[in-house]
Amino acid sequence: MNPEESTVLPAVAPVVPVESASWVGDMMALTKARLTTLVLMTTSVGFCMGSTGAVDWFALFRVLFGTAFVAAAASVLNQFMERDADRLMQRTKDRPLPAGRMQPLTALGLGTLLGVAGTIYLFKRVNPTAALLALATLAVYLLLYTPLKRRTSFCVTVGAISGAIPPVIGWAAAKPSLGTGVWILFGVLFLWQMPHFLAIAWMYRDEYAQAGFVMLRRNDVGGFHTSVASLCYTVGLAVVTLLPSLLKMTAPFYLFGALLFNGVMLYCAFQFFLHRNRPSARKLFFASIIYLPCILGLLVFAKA
Repeated sequence: MNPEESTVLPAVAPVVPVESASWVGDMMALTKARLTTLVLMTTSVGFCMGSTGAVDWFALFRVLFGTAFVAAAASVLNQFMERDADRLMQRTKDRPLPAGRMQPLTALGLGTLLGVAGTIYLFKRVNPTAALLALATLAVYLLLYTPLKRRTSFCVTVGAISGAIPPVIGWAAAKPSLGTGVWILFGVLFLWQMPHFLAIAWMYRDEYAQAGFVMLRRNDVGGFHTSVASLCYTVGLAVVTLLPSLLKMTAPFYLFGALLFNGVMLYCAFQFFLHRNRPSARKLFFASIIYLPCILGLLVFAKA
């Protein structure tokens, strides 16, 4: 080391890369592998519900392949845009960009490449409607949801719109016309996301505030408005998930399963309303994680 360098301390401590972090792990974190998996699951449900007769597995693979690229692009570009804020939160500071294991321009290039490639693939190998819907998802997530996080708690609603489009992409890939069923799926995904993300926002409200994100109403110190909103959206979710049975879109056993799953969600949302603390928010969060694959799987298996 140069002696002169050893005597001068930098004004800002440099970010030291964590050598133990694997490249594969970083790629999974950068593309938010779990979130991408959720997107692909909901896209698959949309495709299966929109299919007439037997499912075309090759067509399903094509739409999932292109959608995976676009979903990964959204995650990469979102982290590129929020890399400075991520350094301020305990739950995100070890991501590849804030931890210094990847350069911002590398992430920007990767995200752009994934987004362009995924959209073109969907346009060429699936259909223009699916490609446009995927592009709309990307645009809403990056151009509306991400910047709104610093301005208003309405960002959660906007983000839920983006997250509810993937099943529509799947449906559009299977059937050109968008019927009643696809809007029910959109409603299920939209309404499910609200208590799910409000619970997260409540659990990590201090970290979000420290990073400058407005995920909750500014004056909701005690969590009353957040818990009421969570409960109302959960009630709405229960109503929408019962529609397939009322409209004769599913076999009779769907109704019993839907009532059971919604009963659990409503109980947890009501507990959050009563207690408004981290344990009750955490219970609602985990209930929502279990609820979604159960209700969507039930929809697919009970399809009339």
